[in-house]
Amino acid sequence: MAYEFLANRMYRMPTHFGPTLGPRHNPDGGRYDWSDHEFDAVSAYFLSERSALEALLPPGFELYGDPVVKVTFAYLRNLPWLAGRGYNTLGVNVPARYKGKVDEAIGSLCLVLWENMADPIITGREELGVAKIYCDLPPPRVVAGRMNCEASWYGFRFLDMDLGGLRDADLAKDRLDPGPDTQGNLLHYKYMPKTGEWGTAAIAHAALSPSLTAGEVVGAKIGTGSIRFQRPTWEDMPTQFRIVNTLADLPVVKSLGTSTITVRGGNFDLYNQRALS
Repeated sequence: MAYEFLANRMYRMPTHFGPTLGPRHNPDGGRYDWSDHEFDAVSAYFLSERSALEALLPPGFELYGDPVVKVTFAYLRNLPWLAGRGYNTLGVNVPARYKGKVDEAIGSLCLVLWENMADPIITGREELGVAKIYCDLPPPRVVAGRMNCEASWYGFRFLDMDLGGLRDADLAKDRLDPGPDTQGNLLHYKYMPKTGEWGTAAIAHAALSPSLTAGEVVGAKIGTGSIRFQRPTWEDMPTQFRIVNTLADLPVVKSLGTSTITVRGGNFDLYNQRALS
């Protein structure tokens, strides 16, 4: 006799072994305590050209405010859903407004989010609709007051971020993010292909991560820096070379500085994620 799905429990493939485990669903079916987790976010910002960013916007989206690109490496530690383990991410975001038939929202649109662990990629793509893919993301290197963050795929190093001149930020005066105020919201475009009907979408809609419950900021710095893309060939990155080359081609009109921030605690399970229509 085939198994039945339990009511009010979360599932994803493989469903044969019972309810899923992940950041929004602990072994008892409840939510985790995130009070002890922490992360470092290392960001660089640059002003690009409006037409270049508009070409990357999915249906229903428009650019919101100045065409500022945010590139962020994040290093996550002591995650409750991974029994104290962590992983690293690299995200590229632009400010956007979504206008649908029903919903309207502004937020920081995630163009791509690389992660160096399969589990958060799977849960984030299937459950949240975040554009997650894989790459290698080692810890940052800090030498003589300078910081370097890097990303690679099977040995091909496609991105370096260098930070220098870092000083302690005054959170009452300094803006860590020089881009438009997107109210702490994150926007995404969820797309899943229809099996057997290639080129057809089974799912295609915008999604919103409302402003997160903030944790305690235990450190923040601002400074200068640079972002350097290494353009791959198809042989270098067969499934990602178009992504990296498109980002490498974005015009850099002006560098807008860098920032680092360390946050402890707060609710980051994105349980309140919702689809937009």
